[in-house]
Amino acid sequence: MAEFFQPYPFTLVKLLPELATPANDPPAAPPLDPEQEQRHLFQSLTRFFTERHSQLTIDNLHLIILEDLHWCDNASLEFLLAFARQLVTRPLLLLLTWRSDESTPALEQFLAQLDRTRLVHELSLSRLPPAGTESMIRTIFAQNQSVRQEFVAHVHELTGGNPFFIEETLKSLVATGDIFFTEGGWTRKLLDDLRIPRTVQVAVAQRTAQVSPAARRLLTVAAVAGRRFDFALLQAITGEDEAALVDLVKELLQAQLAVEESAERFAFRHAFTQQAIYNDLLRRERRPLHRTVAESIEALYADNLEARLADLSFHFHRAEVWSKTLAYARRAGERARALYAPQAAVEHFTRALEATQNLRPAPALEARLLLRARGQAYEQLGEFEAARNDYEAAKVSAQSAHDPPATWQALMDLGFLWAQRDYDMAGDYFQRALAAARNMDDPALLAHTLKRLGNWHMNLDQLDKAVQLLNEALQLFETLNDRRGLAETLDLLGIAHYAGADARAGSHFYQRAIDLFRQLEDLAGELNSLCVYAPRHCVYINNAAVWPRVSLAERLRDGEAAVALARKLGARPAEALALIWPGNTLAMTGAYEQALAQVQQGLALAEEIGHRHFIATAHMVLGAIYWDLLLLAEAQTHLAAALQLARDSNSLTWLGGIVAYLASTLLQQGDRAGAERTLQQGWHAGLPMRSQGQRQLWSVRAELALAQRQPGEALAILERLIAADPHTATQGVHAIPRLARLCGDALAALGRFAEAEETLSTAQSFVVDSPGLLWRLQLALGHCYRRRNRRDDADRAFAAARATLTAIADKISDDDLRQRFLAQANRQFPPSTPLQAAKQIAAGLTAKERTVVTLIAQGKSNKEIAAALVVSHRTVETHVSNILAKLQLSSRAQIAVWATEQGFTEQP
Repeated sequence: MAEFFQPYPFTLVKLLPELATPANDPPAAPPLDPEQEQRHLFQSLTRFFTERHSQLTIDNLHLIILEDLHWCDNASLEFLLAFARQLVTRPLLLLLTWRSDESTPALEQFLAQLDRTRLVHELSLSRLPPAGTESMIRTIFAQNQSVRQEFVAHVHELTGGNPFFIEETLKSLVATGDIFFTEGGWTRKLLDDLRIPRTVQVAVAQRTAQVSPAARRLLTVAAVAGRRFDFALLQAITGEDEAALVDLVKELLQAQLAVEESAERFAFRHAFTQQAIYNDLLRRERRPLHRTVAESIEALYADNLEARLADLSFHFHRAEVWSKTLAYARRAGERARALYAPQAAVEHFTRALEATQNLRPAPALEARLLLRARGQAYEQLGEFEAARNDYEAAKVSAQSAHDPPATWQALMDLGFLWAQRDYDMAGDYFQRALAAARNMDDPALLAHTLKRLGNWHMNLDQLDKAVQLLNEALQLFETLNDRRGLAETLDLLGIAHYAGADARAGSHFYQRAIDLFRQLEDLAGELNSLCVYAPRHCVYINNAAVWPRVSLAERLRDGEAAVALARKLGARPAEALALIWPGNTLAMTGAYEQALAQVQQGLALAEEIGHRHFIATAHMVLGAIYWDLLLLAEAQTHLAAALQLARDSNSLTWLGGIVAYLASTLLQQGDRAGAERTLQQGWHAGLPMRSQGQRQLWSVRAELALAQRQPGEALAILERLIAADPHTATQGVHAIPRLARLCGDALAALGRFAEAEETLSTAQSFVVDSPGLLWRLQLALGHCYRRRNRRDDADRAFAAARATLTAIADKISDDDLRQRFLAQANRQFPPSTPLQAAKQIAAGLTAKERTVVTLIAQGKSNKEIAAALVVSHRTVETHVSNILAKLQLSSRAQIAVWATEQGFTEQP
């Protein structure tokens, strides 16, 4: 190091004593006055930076960075000013950073002097937005998946998007073990309050030391009032006259401790500033201040306390005035629920419950109602254990008080909650609730119980019983004129008919439910219905039944609306479902990549909140999408996971469909024995053909019979399936494209080619929005023509199938995903002649190359193509060479023939 600083050791030893050695000990010299000493030091430092720079390549040193200028002493700032003036003729860039909210008078003077040199350019960096805060968190922890939004919101609120505060906060959380590394990734404990990093506390202390004692007292009152504080409130608490208070507030603004939000409202610049000041107070000091703040709010805003409920709940709770805490916190919690803010509702209900524990005598009924209300908020947040604990506590309290209606309510709440995880447990609670309702002879309670019990039977695939109970509930609600009960029952009748493979009836019930929820302005009810209704049951799990003819635009619109509404309401379980289930629609349109991303996002959310039923649903949908993409290893992984979860939670409604897709996956992998063993886990010869799962199992049984060269048995199964669907009476087998394809294969194998061709051709008109089904029908038709030795017709059908595959591939940006899909799909086509082989490469052409192909097919010369595309003649030649190589052809004439067969003859 000493060598690097040669030939400046004598001067620089004064700055860096560690450079001192016997060899470079400064020689004795007459002392200089301080000004001369400073000038001599500045000259040596300037020579060091400039001369050393000239000795090194510019690539190694052309930028000097000095960070945190706000911590510089006066002498350093004076040197920097002198140094900057010496850089006019040198290829050096000096980059200085400082925090404007921690500026000092010396720094302000330095910056003003720099401005006068006209050598500088100032860049103001704005604070990070919430998305930037999340990005910074993910970058620091090298985390690919998204961060929980409530954590991001908490960090962003506290730090104000200040990168320094964000980094220090995260360091503090790691140091205290609140964020820790486990199983290959970062996770965190549940955080009630984020600790203030010591570095931030020091920074706040330095800033508060700059203001007068009177301003510090005002700062303390403001810190108790909260992150934001009204001028009128401060005046009421402090008793200061307006002029004096304005001067004190100005002092806080000048010290960068507060900001002016409006003429009447101010806020701490950072939440950490407020918390650091607040934390310096003893609890004994805080309590009377909180009471003063609360009582001042009551007096000031007596005519509009509703808007101040959250503040009153907070301050009376901190003041430990329990009677008022109970009154205001309960009302604040109810208001938060009405505004669909479940996290805020939990906070207020928790304060109210603490108040009931401190009041004498303890208000048991009030506590029971609060436990249920908080449990519902926890359930909306996806906090299963917290919700269960509150519902169980409410049940115990109701039983102790011999309150049958409250006991019934707690049993219903627990049954509904357990339906997320274990249908056996849910059924036990619902049966106990039904017995309680019958004992009370209360029609309203009975109707609600029948409604939930019907839904439970639906999830056990006992559809006749489910529909019977739901219709009983519907009649009771109609008699009682209970519109909300009607809407909820219509919703459950919708899902029951979907499960029964009657998508038309199911959609009808859902539309009625959504209309009623909207009339009632019940956003949560509307959301629950919209999540399932959006795809109109045009989903993988229902592809052995007739789909309703609904436009793709409507399905996509409703799916997007469901996700947006779930996020607006903070309903995390509903958000998970809104991402997962409408993902079916995206995949059915051929937008596989987008569908996979959306469903995987829903899976991550479902896993985060521990919603087993939705986790199983996500794995099932992902498995079906990968099955559709012919990526069978991934399909098998997801379907096996879905199967295990469905068994663990006793959710039979999905079991049949999962088993069917898993068996079909094994069959396509060539494992017939494994497929048969898997199928027998859900299928048996006496299985009805009623529900969607049962129909899926039977369709795969027909697929297996075809693979075993038993087309007669396959056709018999398919004809029974078609006859069992009432909607095929008017539309025929063509209305169920998957069954139509299997029927076409069976008929062709039996030599009934005309019937097979008619079935496969007509079915294509039913799948215009579903390219994944369309190319399979086109391919099957090509094979049928080929069996009859109708080569030209076969080639046209195969060309149509390849064109559809190309359109699908064009939507997949992931090269690996696209190439694997195309490779698997191409294996299903017959061996090709050299010219036919060229057809298989269509998806490998770029958009520009396809345009050139089209122009060649139109008879254009290279010169004409160059003029049309506004490119050079050589560029066109390069395109033609690439096209010939990719299509494995040898002439422009062959390109023209290939283009005509592929349909590349339209004007580009």
